[in-house]
Amino acid sequence: MEGAFLLAGASAMLTVAGAIESHRHNRLLRKIPYRIHVNGTRGKSSVTRLIAAGLRAGGIPTCAKTTGTVPRMIFPDGTEYPVYRPSRSNIIEQLRVVKAAAAAGAQALVIECMALNPQLQSVCETRIVKSTHGIVTNARPDHLDVMGPTERDVALAMAGTMPIGGKFYTAEQDHLSVFEMAARDRGTCVHAIGDEHVAGVTWDDLSGFAHIEHPDNVALALKVCQDLGVARRTALEGMWSAAPDAGVLQLYSVREREKEIAFVNGFAANDPESTGHNWNMVVNRFDQFDQRVALFNCRSDRTDRSIQLADACLKWQPADRYVLVGSATDVFAKRALANGMNPARLLSAERLPTENVLNNIEQQARRSAMVMGMGNIAGPGMQIINYFRERGNQSRRSTRSYAEAA
Repeated sequence: MEGAFLLAGASAMLTVAGAIESHRHNRLLRKIPYRIHVNGTRGKSSVTRLIAAGLRAGGIPTCAKTTGTVPRMIFPDGTEYPVYRPSRSNIIEQLRVVKAAAAAGAQALVIECMALNPQLQSVCETRIVKSTHGIVTNARPDHLDVMGPTERDVALAMAGTMPIGGKFYTAEQDHLSVFEMAARDRGTCVHAIGDEHVAGVTWDDLSGFAHIEHPDNVALALKVCQDLGVARRTALEGMWSAAPDAGVLQLYSVREREKEIAFVNGFAANDPESTGHNWNMVVNRFDQFDQRVALFNCRSDRTDRSIQLADACLKWQPADRYVLVGSATDVFAKRALANGMNPARLLSAERLPTENVLNNIEQQARRSAMVMGMGNIAGPGMQIINYFRERGNQSRRSTRSYAEAA
């Protein structure tokens, strides 16, 4: 009997403690009038940074937290620090983020959703962030083991971060109906970023970035900033000056024997749809190069990804050459050749040192070549990035230079 009383007492104490903690958290949330919850398959970290930079430029004290390649907390003066994690990532860290933002006097908090599990995505929104503005960049077939099995299921999972009685923004067009349904349920207004909004992001707008930025990400961020009272030009200039996320498409350029080799680090996107989107955008933007080389870094423990990319790449803008590095490249090669790839355009360089691979690409180019790395970053992927970092520091050019040359 005594044990039962002790158990009941402990349970009651935990309930009270939980209620007190919830009250404290809600009080902190009320100190931050604009709470912007960013979700999506690709571009979450970039959009989080873009919005935060635009709002800061407009005079709104803003904190941001990204959960991308390198999780970071960004403060109203633009300084940023790594997010400390004593063990594995846990959505409870978002409570600390809210506390830090309130302590910093932020009037806006732009926070990237860090949950994959559909139930946890909903908990992040309804119990922790309680956003005034919700964002889904896109919904693509990734993490299907958690959010799948279909792409529509991914959209349904992300709809869990729909604000209650707020505003919602998305550049996703294929599954817009899913978000409209969730918005009706939660009494939220939907702002769809369509082709006309993306087309409104000009070459001049994009050339201000020192990295390759997606026009749909910029259009999405600009819409949010403008709705919060920041003039378009002011927001854009703030975005230009902000530090990019570690996972953005970085561009390096080196000169070897009077030939220019540009390398685009596209390893961060590893699902076929996002990878193809990146490739097509880069090819269309930088069409002045003699050769366009699609370089795929394969892994023996990721052969399913090799097969997916081999199936997809022939549907993209054509490359002049397809170069395979890494391990188990034969999986990609056999699938691509079976799909109709010209064998003369395919180079399997699994056993070649990185420098030899890049020398081969340089020798094949008449005056210039654009190489985009895709698939996986591990092993040869990182070696290739380091190769261009070491040789391209003095000759790296911003996207402004390329846009002006195009």
